Amino acid sequence: MKWLLTQANRFGYKNPGSYVGRLFAKKVSVELKFEEVLSVMATAFAPVSVKLLFFCFSVALLLGLVSSSKFDELFQPSWALDHVIYEGEQLKLKLDNYSGSGFASKSKYLFGKTTIQIKLVEGDSAGTVTAFYMSSEGPNHNEFDFEFLGNTTGEPYLVQTNLYVNGVGNREERMNLWFDPTQDFHSYSLLWNQRQVVFMVDETPIRVYSNKERKGVPFPKDQAMGVYSSIWNADDWATQGGRVKTDWTHAPFVASYKGFEIDGCECPDSVAAVDNAKNCSSSERRFWWDEPVMAELNLHQHHELLWVRANHLVYDYCVDTTRFPVTPLECVLHH
Repeated sequence: MKWLLTQANRFGYKNPGSYVGRLFAKKVSVELKFEEVLSVMATAFAPVSVKLLFFCFSVALLLGLVSSSKFDELFQPSWALDHVIYEGEQLKLKLDNYSGSGFASKSKYLFGKTTIQIKLVEGDSAGTVTAFYMSSEGPNHNEFDFEFLGNTTGEPYLVQTNLYVNGVGNREERMNLWFDPTQDFHSYSLLWNQRQVVFMVDETPIRVYSNKERKGVPFPKDQAMGVYSSIWNADDWATQGGRVKTDWTHAPFVASYKGFEIDGCECPDSVAAVDNAKNCSSSERRFWWDEPVMAELNLHQHHELLWVRANHLVYDYCVDTTRFPVTPLECVLHH
């Protein structure tokens, strides 16, 4: 770290007001990917010398090393502990005809980004649901869901996303993926700030819920949320509307996890909710996700989102006139 700070000073990149400067001020504890760091560096400091490229690579390498947090630092099993399996840096959740299983974050957060790498259940996973989500508590809770709906062997997984705001959900979207999520680990992320909620797969945005409060659409902004994942049997609805049931002869069904990351504004239980909200919603831009560039997708991300939705979206509540004869207001504004 000392060497990197020295090199940063040599290159003149320790301006505490700059984006990169704030990374160093935080002792590079911010969760970033290699490509994000290199992109920031390349954009800010072109043309790039050989020495600078080496410096950028060193920073990216260090960020990659320090950004991944072990499971037990951030999470704990939440139910069916005998169905939670530790294997080195990996954790596995097991579902059989006795029980599913799950885990939960030790803290709650108001804004930030959380990422988990998941390898989904292989083979015949019909009837099962593996979920990764954020949620607050109570009947008027907020919630952001990734739900991976199992299928019969050879048929693609469907990813269902949903949002609850003040206890109201019914915002389901479903899509298939452009890869087989059972063959390798892929990252699934939730980015949440005061301007938008972004669902991402391998850093590609697949859904955006923008803040349209000024036009009468509720937005989740004042309830701290935990981070959760679980696997359970949902064969009454998960696969082909419940027509295909879970085949327990294929149990146990196992989902594998690694790369647990949370970079958010932590909200201690000992602090009043109103004070947590005030601290995490500061207008001073104390956090990287409050930067103006994070208020909306950039042009490249917007193109990625359009591609995903054009090629992989199979259900959108916004165009389901049977369920919603009157188009929900957020759909009118978002579309």
